[in-house]
Amino acid sequence: MDSQFMKFALPALAALAISATPAAAVEQNCRFIQAKPDREACYRRQEEELAAKRKPAAPAAETNTLETLRQMRQDDDAVYRSINNICRGC
Repeated sequence: MDSQFMKFALPALAALAISATPAAAVEQNCRFIQAKPDREACYRRQEEELAAKRKPAAPAAETNTLETLRQMRQDDDAVYRSINNICRGC
């Protein structure tokens, strides 16, 4: 029973490994296209896909920056309040 399982499992795992190509390999496929217009169209599609992936991340980073600035201002206010309580020239 185990030998039959191995007969089917090994090819299935090999097919899975081959089908799961990394993104870098997909990006490199454009350079192998011989026709220049098709190759340039491929590069353009890749640029559009990358831009679409990066676009939603920008507002999250901006929100994080605003939150960081707000926290820094609160910390600064706390420091200024504590400095005001220090006797200068007593």
